[in-house]
Amino acid sequence: MEADKDEGKGKVGDQVMQNPQALATVQDRLDSIAHTPSTIIDLESLPKSVKRRVNALKQLQVKCAHIEATFYEEVHELERKYAALYQPLFDKRRDVVTGKVEPTDEECEWHSDVEYEEDLAEELTKKASVEEKTEDAVQEDPKGIPEFWLTIFRSVDMLSDLLQEHDEPILKHLQDIQVKFSDPGAPMSFMLEFHFEPNSYFNNTVLTKVYKMKSEPEPTDPFSFEGPEIVDCEGCEIDWKKGKDVTVKTIKKKQKHKGRGTVRTVVKQVPNDSFFNFFNPVKVLGDGESLDEDSEFSLATDFEIGHFFRERIVPRAVLYFTGEALEDDDSFEEEEAEEGEEEHEDDGDDDDDDANFAPKA
Repeated sequence: MEADKDEGKGKVGDQVMQNPQALATVQDRLDSIAHTPSTIIDLESLPKSVKRRVNALKQLQVKCAHIEATFYEEVHELERKYAALYQPLFDKRRDVVTGKVEPTDEECEWHSDVEYEEDLAEELTKKASVEEKTEDAVQEDPKGIPEFWLTIFRSVDMLSDLLQEHDEPILKHLQDIQVKFSDPGAPMSFMLEFHFEPNSYFNNTVLTKVYKMKSEPEPTDPFSFEGPEIVDCEGCEIDWKKGKDVTVKTIKKKQKHKGRGTVRTVVKQVPNDSFFNFFNPVKVLGDGESLDEDSEFSLATDFEIGHFFRERIVPRAVLYFTGEALEDDDSFEEEEAEEGEEEHEDDGDDDDDDANFAPKA
């Protein structure tokens, strides 16, 4: 019995190590535990011999950080290896979405409780109907899965915040989103590729966004290292067709001449909110230069969106289309919130054993 338990634990451990996303989740949980408030020891108060030994331990910790950096570099290589195995499946997904390939009956088999109930309701409806007109029975068979990616953009809060009404007709032409990892030996990075069918808005068939990463401890603060981080990003130039650029808008402004009193109308273009500003990100400044608060926030949000595309949207697109992944994300966030509340309550108990807390709604 104990052997079966040990074997089960071993299988779970193997699954975690083979899944970088699961590994990252575990790491996040460990980090949240490690970051609980604690008392910082005043090293100056320690005996000189003890302080000396603590410094030696810090030297060991720096070496551990460099080994951890190497670990993440190898994880990146592993991601690149498995990306090549995933790609044929993602290519098949693209072909089904665009209608280039029609899946077989066997490939379309997927039974769930919801589908069973829908099938049963459909059978009852057919039995109850006495006569139907032929034209009502004939339904248009759309090509592929219409508005697949646009539906995902609308459903995911992080993306819908960027989406504007004038973006939607363009995103109907989006056929695929792919992640490409940097070549072996090259600086760590990944590229998002947005593949579009020919359209009346721009001439590009692929829009790209490159995210540059760093996975090494800072010489001045090695203990802050927690794995690879995005440090910069580069978009691409969109070759808009005349009058179709949704990232700018034309405004008319009247100007009055101070001397003559004549009025003239000035027409100029100003920036316009659009998802396609995603391909023209804020530039990271060099050493010694700093961004304003709004630019820093925009850049941090950009990095978060790029990471979300890579880790969640592209690998699990169909589940975001159906909404199942959204339910999983919401459940995870609720679980984290409940844990946070419990920790807060525990802290309160420590401070005051007689404290009364209102029950959770």
